[in-house]
Amino acid sequence: MKRKEKVFEIIFLLVACISIVAVAMICIFLFANGIPAMGKIGLGKFLGGQVWKPGNDKYGIFPMIIGSLYITGGAIAVGVPIGIFTAVFLAKYCPEGLYKIMKPATELLAGIPSVVYGFFGLMVIVPAVRMIFGTNNTDGMSILTASFLLGIMILPTIIGVTETSIRSVNNAYFEGALALGATKEASIFRCVIPAAKSGILAGVVLGIGRAIGETMAVVMIAGNQPRMPQGILQGVRTLTTNVVLEMGYATGLHREALIATGVVLFVFILIINLAFSIIKGKGEKE
Repeated sequence: MKRKEKVFEIIFLLVACISIVAVAMICIFLFANGIPAMGKIGLGKFLGGQVWKPGNDKYGIFPMIIGSLYITGGAIAVGVPIGIFTAVFLAKYCPEGLYKIMKPATELLAGIPSVVYGFFGLMVIVPAVRMIFGTNNTDGMSILTASFLLGIMILPTIIGVTETSIRSVNNAYFEGALALGATKEASIFRCVIPAAKSGILAGVVLGIGRAIGETMAVVMIAGNQPRMPQGILQGVRTLTTNVVLEMGYATGLHREALIATGVVLFVFILIINLAFSIIKGKGEKE
């Protein structure tokens, strides 16, 4: 029996090591190929430059950084409130019959391929934005369009994690608040939600990671213009789309600059996760 347990312990350890090694190899590849490119171009010119023209040896990714932040921020503004309110409805208000329909429907959103989301955005959201704001202001491919679509795409992640977090809160919090005379809404938003904030924040962070790393849907509807965005109705290029659009034919310093773009994106994800860990740690101390 002990020998069997030892074998399984070794297997689990090896599987865990595979994950660690995979992450380490990705880090080594990105930084080994991306950091030298930043040195050749110049860190200031690379991160702060506003012109991306590989043919002229100009590799400024600042417009793509701003574009990524704008679209991610827009997706958060759309997806987080809708996701949290939907999770509250599913956990505390939804009738059992309706829940059997809504829950699988929200989970199905996670299984739809990105290219299908992009096609939906191209055929439905882009024409709608063009019609609402006029052809003189935008062709429909813009920050607003991409933000709205990404807001929809991050919903299943936020809804699923948030609902699970709400349901994991001891029901005594909810019932105690009701017993003290609080309304149902006050009991949920002043007792249950604060108690579940760690899990809710985890869902939001996962949603942000999905939004900032999304490529295919953004390629189809964001306009892909490597310039400083002048407004939410203008087209923009993100860090991910910059890589996917040009990696197929890039060579030499151009290719290295695209890998360096991946390094910047990777650092953004690390910062987001670090910020989440810090906030979660402060919440647990409180």
